[in-house]
Amino acid sequence: MKVTKILFCLLFLSFGVTYAQDDLLNELDSASSNKKEIEIAAFKGMQICTMQSTKLAAKGEWYFVVSHRFGDLTNGLDNFFGLDNAYTKLGGLYGATNWLTLGAARHTYNKTYELTAKYKLINQEVNGFPVTIVGFNSMDINTFLSKDLYPGLSDSNRLAYTSQLIVSRKFSNSLSLELNPLWVHKNLYDEASEKRDQFLLAAGGRYKVSKRISLNMEYAARISQPNVKTFQNPLTVGMDIETGGHVFQMVFSNSQAMNDVAYFTNALGKWDDKGIFFGFNMYRVF
Repeated sequence: MKVTKILFCLLFLSFGVTYAQDDLLNELDSASSNKKEIEIAAFKGMQICTMQSTKLAAKGEWYFVVSHRFGDLTNGLDNFFGLDNAYTKLGGLYGATNWLTLGAARHTYNKTYELTAKYKLINQEVNGFPVTIVGFNSMDINTFLSKDLYPGLSDSNRLAYTSQLIVSRKFSNSLSLELNPLWVHKNLYDEASEKRDQFLLAAGGRYKVSKRISLNMEYAARISQPNVKTFQNPLTVGMDIETGGHVFQMVFSNSQAMNDVAYFTNALGKWDDKGIFFGFNMYRVF
């Protein structure tokens, strides 16, 4: 009788352990199925062409950035198709965290120093949230301005800013699109042709044509602008070429400047006339 009771207790315990194991496995499977899968690589470059993309540096990554915009192609041999008149940008980006990238650059345009911060607000999910949302802020310091030309110049007059809310969606492995409402503020501006505060709505996209090559385009419409239309809406087309440790981007634009403030508000060229500028961006990751 005692043996029977012992066998019965062992049998009961074995059923309990088996049930508990099955229940634990079910919970693990459920947790695994509920885990959110992040959509990655909507854009390969930090910029679509000149406009910011939603890509950030990973934590601890350093990017060295070299960009050129040559002179007006339409001048032909007079400036050797733009090669005589180039603007240069040298800069660096650092992934402080996986959601925050800090940057600094120096532009030959107006001898401008540019400080930037790009931060991830939310990720696109494979079967969840439909878009990636990123914030971006930049501050320009114009060191070309001189008190000899502007006797009343103060240090704050050298500053200009942008604030951007970048929303992108990766529709497939080939196609990604982006919408970017933004605000530009200048402490010093030409009242005849500019406004202190300008609002724009920009859009861009990337279409991958092969494993390492994609075609890109971006455009920004200035919602608030003065009656005198000295400057144009920036329109840029380009190509990404992925080569191992870096992304090489070739671009054609009606804006020669590359700092965000001037790119969005001081484009001089017209695609149907004069002022088309060829250039490139090159990123090297460390």
